[in-house]
Amino acid sequence: MARLNRRTVVGLALGAAGAGLSPGGAMALDAGLGITDLRVEWLTQPVGVDTRRPRFRWLLAADKPRRDVSVLGARVIVASSPSRLAARQGDVWDSGPRKGGRLTLSPNRDLPLVSHRPYWWAVEIVDASGARCWSPPARFVTGILDATEWRARWIMARPEKVRGNHVRGVDKTLADPEDTALPLLRKGFQLERLPERAVVSVIGLGHFELSVNGKPVTASVFNPGWTAYDRTALYTTYEVQELLRPGANVLGVMLGGGMYDVEKIPGRKSKFVDSFGRPKLLLQLSLHYPDGRVEHVVSDTDWRVTEGPIVFASMFGGEDVDARRERTGWNLPGADEAGWRPALAAPPQKARLKAQGVPPIVVHRRFKPVAITEPKPGVFVYDLGENFSGRPDLVVRGPAGAKVTLTPAEVLGEDGLAWQRSFNAGPDRWVLYNYILAGQGDERFTPRFNYHGFRYLQVEGAAPAGRGRAGVPEVVSLTGEFLHADLPQVGTFDCDDPLFVRIHGLIERAVVSNAFSVLTDCPHREKLGWLEQTHLNAATIFYNRDATTLYEKMIGDIVDTQQADGMVPGIAPEYVAFLEPDGRDQDARNSPEWGAAVVLSPWAAYRTYGDTRAMVDGYPAMWRYVDYLASRAAGHIVDFGLGDWYDVGPGKLGASQLTSRALTGTATWYQALDALARIARVLGRPESEADEARRRADVVKAAFNQRFFDAATGSYDRGSQTATAMPLALGMVPTGQEGRVLDALVKAVRASQDGITAGDVGFHYVVRALTENGRDDVLFDMMSVKDRPSYGYQLAQGGTALAEAWNADPTKSLNHFMLGHGEGWLFGSLAGITVDFAAEPDRVITIAPKPVGTVNAASATYRSTLGEVKTAWRREGGLIRLDVDVPAGARATVLLPTTRPNAVLETGRPVVGAKGVRATRAVARGLEMVVGSGAYSFSASL
Repeated sequence: MARLNRRTVVGLALGAAGAGLSPGGAMALDAGLGITDLRVEWLTQPVGVDTRRPRFRWLLAADKPRRDVSVLGARVIVASSPSRLAARQGDVWDSGPRKGGRLTLSPNRDLPLVSHRPYWWAVEIVDASGARCWSPPARFVTGILDATEWRARWIMARPEKVRGNHVRGVDKTLADPEDTALPLLRKGFQLERLPERAVVSVIGLGHFELSVNGKPVTASVFNPGWTAYDRTALYTTYEVQELLRPGANVLGVMLGGGMYDVEKIPGRKSKFVDSFGRPKLLLQLSLHYPDGRVEHVVSDTDWRVTEGPIVFASMFGGEDVDARRERTGWNLPGADEAGWRPALAAPPQKARLKAQGVPPIVVHRRFKPVAITEPKPGVFVYDLGENFSGRPDLVVRGPAGAKVTLTPAEVLGEDGLAWQRSFNAGPDRWVLYNYILAGQGDERFTPRFNYHGFRYLQVEGAAPAGRGRAGVPEVVSLTGEFLHADLPQVGTFDCDDPLFVRIHGLIERAVVSNAFSVLTDCPHREKLGWLEQTHLNAATIFYNRDATTLYEKMIGDIVDTQQADGMVPGIAPEYVAFLEPDGRDQDARNSPEWGAAVVLSPWAAYRTYGDTRAMVDGYPAMWRYVDYLASRAAGHIVDFGLGDWYDVGPGKLGASQLTSRALTGTATWYQALDALARIARVLGRPESEADEARRRADVVKAAFNQRFFDAATGSYDRGSQTATAMPLALGMVPTGQEGRVLDALVKAVRASQDGITAGDVGFHYVVRALTENGRDDVLFDMMSVKDRPSYGYQLAQGGTALAEAWNADPTKSLNHFMLGHGEGWLFGSLAGITVDFAAEPDRVITIAPKPVGTVNAASATYRSTLGEVKTAWRREGGLIRLDVDVPAGARATVLLPTTRPNAVLETGRPVVGAKGVRATRAVARGLEMVVGSGAYSFSASL
């Protein structure tokens, strides 16, 4: 009998799988290996998939004692029914056996998918021994796969307003306070029998709440996500068969303005004022019966409309509700339709319709008051203990017509009252929630179409139980709901230095508070998608949350926002264009460090997740942008924009003070060209494209050094932290001069007594330059500062979310993640986990902790697209112990710091020859090891 090698075994196994054999067939199931976390288009059991070439992903799970598990092949089948899937009949798609250790497959042709239908899928893997394993079944439901399949029509409650010519976001038209009430829409229909399936796709612009027979179809809020509404509109899809009943049924919709229709009324705050039109609806319900018949209920002029109890709602100014206007049972069958009128046909919309792929925005936590004060007679301030993004939830009891006003705030004034300076709000532009009681016992008020960042809620017109006068409404309860996108948490961090743990918490709170359908700058003042954060703080976001879908949506927003000449505005979607009176761009609108996100953010996402979709979608826009920068350059130097925003200098916070904007702008241009060359190669573009980007980058690099490098001192520009760190981090320093530039950077840090002077742009590069050049000791000192502008200083000032300014200036935002670059050091250096799909295969996962300063223990977990990576180290008595978990099917490079690389032990035995340790080599800072999957425990002398 011929001897079987590994290749023969896997070939036989995949061949048997292709023949449709069940897992209990010719080869035994490997009980130690399993499959988990099945996803379609990055989502678990998604409803509303709108591509005929969906991406299927999974993770491996292996018994913890097993090491060096590898996978040699995979096969995905997609079936039209659970029974066909169970029989391993991929009647929709059978990928066939695919060799390799991949954890994702997608078809290279359109699948015969049908709109509003469920499908079932599973994946089979073959491990190195030839054993096969099937995943549990998973499911997805399609949305509307072709624009021609929309039978619905856009409808609205009132005619469009006539608006004059204006710049985007600067419409001086004031709304009529009598014309701001939000509409209700309803549609009744009869069912002789219940359908087998019922699927609805809906767009309500700006936002909507949909109910079926009075029951909401989702607990999520602020659907659909924000987009450039004249280019793209997102729809969401839900299965609703469980909400239907035989006989009479009703669809009920409440619409809100969101970012689609931002009104301005006197006395209320607004970052911008503009409108894409009146709130409107597009809805299509498909009813599927067992005999194959499909019926549709769609939005049209047969719907009925009226105004509801929300008399004003603005994404910036708050929300007002008059509960006396509530129409009880309006979304139930048999409701009184007196005063209702037919819906109006809305004008055709230009936007392409696309399924919403980002996770929903939901309530994640509820904050209860930790203190209630009365700084002024009859005015009560509820302290919810922490700063967060969300909305109040008020239960109040009192007479009809009484008004309760809630004023949110991040901080209090010296008088103990709510102070809204950090919102850029005040007496003539308040952020308020007003509720007029109906006098119906306990009444609940929770804003539907506004959220805000706040810690405090000031209450006027009502009092806590036992503290009010006769006739004054009683606050039964007042809490805060923490809202943000339901991005899965993927990272945890801990160490024995409480300051660093608190810094991690400070940054994480700001990240999630700004994770909505775009990555906002702050959850109160602007709520705009400022782009520099998306690449400079990519590690900050990715270590904490699975943000793949958000980044894929973001590149769509950027492409939709890019101007005809290639310029990328600083925010996307661009709801307000920051222009000078003569029409020129303000620096805030057009700055290379912001616009380069079109290149650098998809590149960062690929390096983290290993998926090329965002790069493919953005590739043409990337070239248009670097061409635009070339058109603005003089001698290959670009000199415009904001530079190192919010650096710490002698003047007012704002545009760069310590570093020439030409330095940061030109270095960013180089970085974009360098990344574009790499992207072209990853995407398999013609070699000439990568070569052209590299040639341009080299020209910019030479001009940059000629302009800014001081060979006498080894520093750049004026020697600031930012100016010296950027070229060092980006590989722009002339060969042989790296050590001198590093010395200059350290000198710049020590000159500020280890304080941070770099700003929004520069600190990212300071972190990179110091960690990549072995000076974590300097970063430790910077991160440990407490008595001057720093993370520790913000904590000392009582911050619970990262502030906009290093000095926690209370007139600025107190919930920003733009300075969160230190998170990358906590995870990537102190704990030691990095994942980079642009690296060599053995180095995609790298575990290289940096024991530094007084820290004697640190740990982190990170759920990567290869599985969960864990690391925990402790040093004690001149020894270091490092525990590592590498996910099944993966490999990692582990760098253990030690002075005795030949004496390293693994689980108490010499590391050489240990199972799973594939290679070892002594390096300058310790022992480098390539290990397969599994759990390891290394120990060595420091």
